[in-house]
Amino acid sequence: MKTNFNIRFAKLLSLGLVVMLLSGCENDPNDLEQASYSTNPDVFIDTFSSGLIYAAFSGTVVTSFQVDKDVAYNNTSASMRFDVPNVNDPAGAYAGGAFFTAVGRDLSGYNALTFWAKSSQSAIIGEVGFGIDLDQNKYPVSLSNLQLSTVWKKYIIPIPDASKLRIEKGLFNIAAGPDSNGNGYTFWIDEVKFENLGTIAQQQAEINNGLNTTVTSFNGVSTTVTGMAAVFNMPNGYNQSVNASPLFFNFSSSNTAVATVDAQGVITTVGAGTAVITATLAGINANGSITIQSLGSFAAAPVPTKPAANVISVFSNAYTNVPVEYYNGYWQPYQTTTSADFNVNGDAVLNYNNFNFVGIQFAQPTINASGMTHIHFDIFIPGTLAAGANFKIQLVDFGADGSSGGSDNTSSNIITYTSPTLVSQNWISLDIPLSSFTGMTNKNHLAQIIFSGTNLPNFYADNIFLYHN
Repeated sequence: MKTNFNIRFAKLLSLGLVVMLLSGCENDPNDLEQASYSTNPDVFIDTFSSGLIYAAFSGTVVTSFQVDKDVAYNNTSASMRFDVPNVNDPAGAYAGGAFFTAVGRDLSGYNALTFWAKSSQSAIIGEVGFGIDLDQNKYPVSLSNLQLSTVWKKYIIPIPDASKLRIEKGLFNIAAGPDSNGNGYTFWIDEVKFENLGTIAQQQAEINNGLNTTVTSFNGVSTTVTGMAAVFNMPNGYNQSVNASPLFFNFSSSNTAVATVDAQGVITTVGAGTAVITATLAGINANGSITIQSLGSFAAAPVPTKPAANVISVFSNAYTNVPVEYYNGYWQPYQTTTSADFNVNGDAVLNYNNFNFVGIQFAQPTINASGMTHIHFDIFIPGTLAAGANFKIQLVDFGADGSSGGSDNTSSNIITYTSPTLVSQNWISLDIPLSSFTGMTNKNHLAQIIFSGTNLPNFYADNIFLYHN
């Protein structure tokens, strides 16, 4: 399956969390019961509000957060200070964590989280928001790439639909890494609270990044709606977009006999035909949609029969795959190929759309193919095969240094397939002798497979492996 390296900061809180009960917190059961429906809007006003817990995200410098009594907004008594590490700091890669309560608060009477912030230098904070409670994380909301300056400034994070936040535990979360030069810095946060501002208004909502797209699917395939946001008109007159949890939205399908969609935005294809997935947010129709064009039952690629001992697998559920850095490097600026990989009844399939070329890389470590005789591919062209369509394959060896930028890299010739080998609506199994790939000095450090083509807008791929007979 496709490896995704673009993981948002807030999703790094999986294991290894460091949890600290902040000073001044109360643990009396009566206080907790009273706070379960508290409308207290304060998170940090010179000190932390009662019952607040802090958890450092996994991979952070756990000592990066502390209360600072020397620097504070408007010369008040204290602020929250975060010391971002330099790149490659052995103590951790970034700074950040979540502030939450053991029992929830009723925040339905507010429409924004606000705070004041400044930094020791101009800096971009990876993500800041609320809704991370280390439990269900049902309603996270965030701003990405928040720009800080060296002077105090007030920031506003609007709430997409406050009626959902009647028992909310996640009150504030933040994550920041080194600057573009790899240097660390310090920033301060103060006066963190929820407010009911009369100066913001929701303008629109969106799913799928506001785009109307069409996806070819099959029975049993599940995909998740992404690109969800709410856009607000701010006091300064500018529109601001916030990332919003799918649970803020109400999703619907125009044809549930073809595709259903649940509260988390997970679309499941159940029959042949067409269905349009749309959503509303607080009664507002969201821009963007996903049209599911289902072809019905999916015919899986042929199950490989080569003995596992004779195989080095790059992508196949039939074997154990070698480490792969990516199945779509998205090499700018000329590549247009996008990925919409899917899984049918436990079988993962690579799905390339808007195809012109794409690279698969497995350089950590490279593959020693000196004992292999062939490379195998299964590809499927779902649409009608266009006139002049071709499909090309090239291999790249990174040489002894194993580096993509090394002087000893060598690329093979390009092997091209056209009709009648290429057909649509059927799996095409290609078994290519490695001896056909000329031009490489050796095959001891294979690191890339490059697909390219003409008049072939999309295709599926499965069972990519090297073998010897």
